[in-house]
Amino acid sequence: MAAAGGGGPSEGTGEGDGGDGCKAVYLFDRREKESELGDRVVQVGERSDYAGFRACVCKTLGISPEEKFVITTTSRKEITCDNFDETVTDGVTLYLLQSVDQLLLTATKERIEFLPHYDTLVKSGMYEYYASEGQNPLPFALAELIDNSLSATSRNTGIRRIQIKLHFDETQGKPAVAVIDNGRGMTSKQLNNWAVYRLSKFTRQGDFESDHSGYVRPVPVPRSLNSDISYFGVGGKQAVFFVGQSARMISKPADSQDVHELVLSKEDFEKKEKNKESIYSGYIRNRKPSDSVHITNDDERFLHCLISEEKEKDSFTAVVITGVQSEHIQYLKNYFHLWTRQLAHIYHYYIHGPKGNEKRTSKEVGPFNNIDIEISVFEKGKAPKIVNLREIQDDMQTLYINTATDSFEFKAHVEGDGIVEGIIRYHPFLYDRETYPDDPCFPSKKDEDDDDDCFILEKAARGKRPIFECFWNGRLIPYTSVEDFDWCTPPKKRGLAPIECYNRISGALFTNDRFQVSTNKLTFMDLELKLKDKNTLFTRILNGQEQRMKIDREFALWLKDCHEKYDKQIKFTLFKGIITRSDLPSKKQGPWATYSAIEWDGKIYKAGQLVKTVKTLPLFYGSIEKFFLYGDHDGEVYATGGEVQIAVEPRALYDEIKTVPIAKLDRTVAEKTVKKYVEDEMARLPDRLSVTWPEGDELLPNEIRPAGTPIGALRIEILNKKGEAMQKLPGTSHGGSKKLLVELKVILHSSNGNKEIISHISQHGGKWPYWFKKMENIQKLGNYTLKLQVVLNESNADTYAGRPLPSKTIKFSVKEGKPEKFSFGLLDLPFRVGVPFSIPLEFQDEFGHTSQLINDIQPVLEASGLSLQYEGITKGPNCVIRGVTAKGPVNSCQGKNFNLKVILPGLKEDSQILKIRLLPGPPHRLKVKPDSEILVIENGTAFPFQVEVLDESDNITAQPKLIVHCKFLGAPNLPVYTVDCSNSGTSILSGSAIQVQNIKKDQTLKAKIEIPSCKDVAPVEKTIKLLPSSHVARLQIFSVEGQKAIQIKHQDEVNWIAGDIMHNLIFQMYDEGEREIHVTSALAEKIKVNWTPEINKEHLLQGLLPDVQVPTSVKDMRYCQVSFQDDHVSLESAFTVRPLPDEPKHLKCELKAGKTVQMGQELQGEIVIIVTDQYGNQIQAFSPSSLSALGIAGIGLDSSQLKTTFQENTQSISVRGIRFIPGPPGNKDLCFTWREFSDFVRVQLISGPPAKLLLIDWPELKEFITVINGRELQNPLIVQLCDQWDNPAPIPQVKINLMKSSNLKLTPSNQQHKTDERGRANLGVFSVQAPRGEHTIQIKAIYNKNTIEGPTIKLMILPDPEKPIRLNVKYDKDASFLAGGTFTDFMITIISEDDSIIKNINPARISMKMWKLSNNGNRPPANAETFSCSKIKDNDKEDGCFYFRDKLIPNKVGIYCIQFGFMMDKANTLNSQQIIVDVLPNQPVKLVPKIQPSTPAVSNVHSVANRTLVKDLHLIITDEYNNQTGIDLVGTVIATIKGSNEEDTDTPLFIGKVRTLEFPFVKGSAEITSLVLAENSPGKDSTEYFIIFEPQLPALSGTLESYILPFMFSDDVKKQQQMLAFAKQKDALSTAIEMYRTVFETSNQLIDEMKCQVEGAKLKEAQLRNELKTHNIDIPTTQQVPHIEALTKRKMSEQEELKKKPRRSCTLPNYTKGGANVLGKIAHLAQIEDDRAAMVISWHLASDMDCVVTLTTDAARRIYDETQGRQQVLPLDSVYKRTLPDWKRPLPHYRNGKLFFRPIGDPVFARNLLTFPSNVEHCETVFGMLLGDTIILDNLDAANHYRKEVVKITHCPTLLTRDGDRIRSNGKFGGLQNKAPPMDKLRGMVFGAPVPKQCVVLGEQIDLLQQYRSALEKLNRLTKDLNNQVEYLQSPEMKKKKQELDEREKNLKLIEQKLGMTPTHKCNDSLRHPTKVEMTDCPIPPKRMRREATRQNRTITKTDV
Repeated sequence: MAAAGGGGPSEGTGEGDGGDGCKAVYLFDRREKESELGDRVVQVGERSDYAGFRACVCKTLGISPEEKFVITTTSRKEITCDNFDETVTDGVTLYLLQSVDQLLLTATKERIEFLPHYDTLVKSGMYEYYASEGQNPLPFALAELIDNSLSATSRNTGIRRIQIKLHFDETQGKPAVAVIDNGRGMTSKQLNNWAVYRLSKFTRQGDFESDHSGYVRPVPVPRSLNSDISYFGVGGKQAVFFVGQSARMISKPADSQDVHELVLSKEDFEKKEKNKESIYSGYIRNRKPSDSVHITNDDERFLHCLISEEKEKDSFTAVVITGVQSEHIQYLKNYFHLWTRQLAHIYHYYIHGPKGNEKRTSKEVGPFNNIDIEISVFEKGKAPKIVNLREIQDDMQTLYINTATDSFEFKAHVEGDGIVEGIIRYHPFLYDRETYPDDPCFPSKKDEDDDDDCFILEKAARGKRPIFECFWNGRLIPYTSVEDFDWCTPPKKRGLAPIECYNRISGALFTNDRFQVSTNKLTFMDLELKLKDKNTLFTRILNGQEQRMKIDREFALWLKDCHEKYDKQIKFTLFKGIITRSDLPSKKQGPWATYSAIEWDGKIYKAGQLVKTVKTLPLFYGSIEKFFLYGDHDGEVYATGGEVQIAVEPRALYDEIKTVPIAKLDRTVAEKTVKKYVEDEMARLPDRLSVTWPEGDELLPNEIRPAGTPIGALRIEILNKKGEAMQKLPGTSHGGSKKLLVELKVILHSSNGNKEIISHISQHGGKWPYWFKKMENIQKLGNYTLKLQVVLNESNADTYAGRPLPSKTIKFSVKEGKPEKFSFGLLDLPFRVGVPFSIPLEFQDEFGHTSQLINDIQPVLEASGLSLQYEGITKGPNCVIRGVTAKGPVNSCQGKNFNLKVILPGLKEDSQILKIRLLPGPPHRLKVKPDSEILVIENGTAFPFQVEVLDESDNITAQPKLIVHCKFLGAPNLPVYTVDCSNSGTSILSGSAIQVQNIKKDQTLKAKIEIPSCKDVAPVEKTIKLLPSSHVARLQIFSVEGQKAIQIKHQDEVNWIAGDIMHNLIFQMYDEGEREIHVTSALAEKIKVNWTPEINKEHLLQGLLPDVQVPTSVKDMRYCQVSFQDDHVSLESAFTVRPLPDEPKHLKCELKAGKTVQMGQELQGEIVIIVTDQYGNQIQAFSPSSLSALGIAGIGLDSSQLKTTFQENTQSISVRGIRFIPGPPGNKDLCFTWREFSDFVRVQLISGPPAKLLLIDWPELKEFITVINGRELQNPLIVQLCDQWDNPAPIPQVKINLMKSSNLKLTPSNQQHKTDERGRANLGVFSVQAPRGEHTIQIKAIYNKNTIEGPTIKLMILPDPEKPIRLNVKYDKDASFLAGGTFTDFMITIISEDDSIIKNINPARISMKMWKLSNNGNRPPANAETFSCSKIKDNDKEDGCFYFRDKLIPNKVGIYCIQFGFMMDKANTLNSQQIIVDVLPNQPVKLVPKIQPSTPAVSNVHSVANRTLVKDLHLIITDEYNNQTGIDLVGTVIATIKGSNEEDTDTPLFIGKVRTLEFPFVKGSAEITSLVLAENSPGKDSTEYFIIFEPQLPALSGTLESYILPFMFSDDVKKQQQMLAFAKQKDALSTAIEMYRTVFETSNQLIDEMKCQVEGAKLKEAQLRNELKTHNIDIPTTQQVPHIEALTKRKMSEQEELKKKPRRSCTLPNYTKGGANVLGKIAHLAQIEDDRAAMVISWHLASDMDCVVTLTTDAARRIYDETQGRQQVLPLDSVYKRTLPDWKRPLPHYRNGKLFFRPIGDPVFARNLLTFPSNVEHCETVFGMLLGDTIILDNLDAANHYRKEVVKITHCPTLLTRDGDRIRSNGKFGGLQNKAPPMDKLRGMVFGAPVPKQCVVLGEQIDLLQQYRSALEKLNRLTKDLNNQVEYLQSPEMKKKKQELDEREKNLKLIEQKLGMTPTHKCNDSLRHPTKVEMTDCPIPPKRMRREATRQNRTITKTDV
């Protein structure tokens, strides 16, 4: 190839001639598709440069040097001058392309070499790969490939997906294992590096291009989960060749267009070795994605599907292993659960994150939730097994994490950079089991020698397993574990926690990459040595922080805490309550739960049970009181620890309560032993007392004694049951014995209770007994008890442990002695002079007890100053001195104190002083002062008397009701004086003045003074002389006219002119003697008048009264009063002033009825006219002649009916007949004139009687109103009653009726409507349903039985484009429907009333039903199969078409019916026409008998019957679903006999000694009347043979499955008969077994499918719950559906409230859509939220608001024709769209993305303020054309400023302001044409406001809630169905079937052994016929599987198997 480089520079060719210095470069020309497929070899000189190389390439390939092309590496790295030397190396493969990123048009092969690295020799002896240690190493080999994938995906930002696919489907090729990831992929060079053995990431440098792009050690992360685990360059190659014999590496890097593919195979290596070729060399195929043309081997057919998936991937790597070893295949199939669980264990922390799979906590979103490792197995005839390692919940780490209750985290620092994170978990003992999880690899077994009573099981939890599993960079190293550390090993002595707790811990160690592992990552090299090095530092991790502390101490405390908190080993039962134990330290006093029983280690301990303790000093024997458990527990609970309270027995001896730990109960002692110990102790206790009286004075039981009688001395002895005296309790093992004392008590019993009066305790000395001295102090009366009681020395307790000590009681009584002294009893107070009283006496003995007087005695009474006497004395219990009287002076009414001495001779104490207070006696006489008999007083004055009441000793006395009266006699009406002397006995007697009328001279009166209540007291009389009074007695008023004074008498009436003043009023006063009294200042002060508050005092002194103002109205009379009042008299004089009218002054008019007058009617009532004076008082001025002078005038007054009348009785004029000419209603003024007087009257003119009906706010009635059928009218029908002049008539309760044709239906209907107070009736908004066309509605009213005609509304009914009326179904009607296949595609469209397709329909509302046609009619049955709509594809038609694709055709032939349905609402479904399909048989696959014959048993004897194999056998051809087919086929069926062994030639022959027979096959069947063996036919005795019926049908290209019939051959008739019987039994058993197996298989398949559905429903429910949480909606865990219903109802109510709130709307009637091509009027296409912006934009587009927008010109033309050209239209297909503005364009004040100037006024494009409810794309076109770049700002100043700045840089569009101004694009502004009117002036042509945002949010929440409820109900339903199915499988019926199946299988095996047949399960499938014809090996889709399973279950359950 020197010539190839000859065209280059000499530098490049000189070395090339030498040959040795050349480099061979392999070049692929891939510029064109027609380029040559092979490569070209170009020789490059050692010193060549890029230019020379390019020239050499051009010359070699014949390319012009001027032609443009690029030369790249296979990694698409372009060759340039800069990288030529380092890139173009010897043997490199290069591409010749048009551009770097050109697609590779055809595949290429790249030469590679993968010589092993020198490390192969250096490290080859380090470790033997896959040392299994009893485990199958296959999962660890797969883990090596997963390691590579984890490293490859470590930089992924999204999901890191790793798939392991096991292809075991023979129809797709030979078994293969594929590991696929979506990592960064490998270039061809990196793929070459991968192939080099032991090329680790650290040695990939220099000439090697690293697939890690230069290794950089990752930064530390928790648990070292850095994915840096593809390490040594060994594991991948070892793994693939351990699994299989060939590996295909397929990879594509992210930045490359090419896919690189490398194949390594054992076969290829052996071939190269045989041919002596280079073993470590090969090719890398570089191709485009999804190109699988090079896969031609049928063994690798599955690769076509795998490669076709490459299109969807940006980068990936796939490792495909073929030639999988058979033992691996069996392991992967049979132990799928085991090895997937192991993989989940290995990568547990990569899958679940640093904290692992904690089920109790919610998963945090983090970088470890994106690793997705999925394993799938594909087998023929089975549904794929797919499992995601994240879903595995029983791997060991998950079990460790979720059975642990607490954890202990630590960190170990090893010399160097080695760091180990560690965690220890505690698995408590719960209830009756250990929770430490079992590992199948290390099953824990309890020691068989364990004693049943032993509480601690040695290593019961963890067993012999080590504590720590070891992870390297987060990945499990399976063969290395660490037993323990020094600080966590069980202590030799008992530690803080029991020894068994150390066996309840598990742990994990997480190392970084500073620790060496073997190349196969199965073991650590030096981990345990480094960790147990003395320099290793352990620290504890608390709350994420390292804490340096003693790790052993911390661990022991942690373990103790775990034991106390979480271990629950004792069952506490019979809960009593919660108490606080005050006997403990304060921190441990409570709460303590108390129980009456426990269950411990299988034994029950209850309260009252006798127990014994162990490990206590001393040992206690006693009965259980209660059990204590610390904590706030309630009810039964399991726990460790606890205490028991024991009453030490015998209680009588010990009297102690002990509390010990429950663990110290002796569980080995028998209760009999404890009971015997107690009885022995009881015999030593004291029993009774012995009492004697050595000195006499014995106290006898129940004796009665006088007070003070002594009790003699007592001597006591304590005796036990044996009669032995004792002084102390018997000795105990608890310490010294207790001394006994005797206590004596004398107790007095009284009503207030028992009182202890004597108490003594006696001790027993060594020389003296128990002794009590004589008692002489018992003096109180009553019942007594003397009690002797044995008590304890220290506590004085009389009981011991609940048992009383011996005691003795003696009862006696004490009574009183003889009297020795006396006292006074209760006296009867008060004591009064002369009134007898008694003195009660009380006697006592010497101790003060009450006694009685028995002897006669004469008392002596003495008192100083009093004379005393008494009647006598009484004896007995009530002794009294009777009738004692005392007399003498006492000085006052309060009485006087005296000392009364009583002497009773003969008593020890014979005298007593009684202090008494003696009060005055009862009244005896009256004493009155003054003493003279005649008294003189003036009339009108009162006279006082001094009175005293005296007793018989002349003491002033008082008593209750002591009232003194004085009566005056001699004149009428004189007063009576009274005074009350009850308190003091003396007082002043006085009263009111003595007043005698008309007294002119002196008069004599008599006064009688007496006490009415004391008749015995004599009255006192006095004489009184009465003189006349000198005070004022009379008052007179006068009116002075000139010199004459006229008296105005009292109550006179005075007439005076209205409004005038009365002057010159005077008054005079006189006394009783008719003497005139001169008015003084003092008297003037007492004179008052009622007509003025102010009086001139000087005038009063002169006798003048104030002037009186006369009222102005003749109706008002004035009452005038003059009064005088002093202390003696009250005088008054009054008169009335009556006003008289003045001169005429005014004319006054008055309405006598209502002020309203109906239009066209006369005023009801009359107007009365009178003449008044200036004050309005009527004057009689009219006469009949006055009518002519009266004038009446008014605007609109109709004078034709006026009538005036003179009313003589009222002197007034009456006017009637007032009416007005029709006009506007309102107030009318009438003017009345007479002479010079005038007046006005205002009346209200109202509308006339109702005569017509008018519509309010309704469009023009002359035009038709278009409305869509079924829709509402645009406006409500509001009618107004009006009179004949169109004035509103406000008449309520007028009935309104609607008149319409019968085919026009209005909703709501049948409603009664009446007018309101305004005469208006709102009929509401009606929905209209009617045929298409014109219709009318007329409104009428009924008023006063008359009909008022109303307006007629014309309606144009158009079809509803959104109302579905039928379903249109399109499909290939010529298609054939073969059983088990798939239907042709069905396309469904929903057609509306206007024959258009309805779009925007939820596909879930459309369904497909299919059922088999029957004689019951065409209605779909309840069990009809239902299909849902398929997903929309990219190439589907426009919106509105729905597809049902790939729906399965039923397996059985027949006539089926298909019907599609559209669910319009929950109750109504619109169905399509039914489609009848004929399901035909599928392709023929096998030959089967119509009726399965029984297994024949024949012999070769002479009898033909014994040699007959079959009779009347009909063979037919069926498809794979057992449908008969091949009716038109013609051929033959060949019958051949074969043995079980293919080599067996000695087989029986048919009759005629032939081996084969042919039978014709016509019309789809072959009839074999009989098939007979030849006589003496060869064959082995008692051997099974097979008849193979092979169909030969020339019309079929393929072969059909033959029918095989087994039979038993014998050469003996008897044996034949036995074999025939056995064969029948075998057939029956085989059939039954197959049916049973079908039941169980289908049930299990059904459960698997139901589980998948439940998981899917759970996922959907969780997804919706999370979406609800984003809306701050939490769903409770209980009562979910009621909560959701209430929440939905509340939110719907809130949404309705928001929708009902008034908001701006466009009242312009919209154009009714006549089809899908009509969008509507512009005013209705958009909405604007801001009111100001809506106002100005609506005005700006005012001329276009009424324009109808259509999609097509045809639709626009149709509207134009319908409206005769009156409606403006805009077709969008005529819009030039290139000039439309870009909606994403920035505002013009931005230049190149930067602000050119800072605007004011918040500028924004007007189009951006619009929101479009629908048809967004079309609306953007419309408003982009109408608004263009129009901008809206706040005000005119801001707009002018904006325009001024914008025009500096570009054209300025039209500017609008929110204030309503407009600046045109040419700069013009101002004027009415550029100023928007107010909103109300736009006449409703304004854009409406959108629905509030909160309403939209509520709509989304309601939709989510409804979806969540449906998902929840579906989940509950599916879960219930699954549970029911699982329960059914566990039911007794199914268990019985399983038992029956086992029995039948056992029987079948026995029969087969007897027959010498091959067992059924080992039979060669090629020689066996299927037992059950209906069974099929084809895979059943999940839905079909479920259907078939249900059917078969139902069928087989009903069958008597």
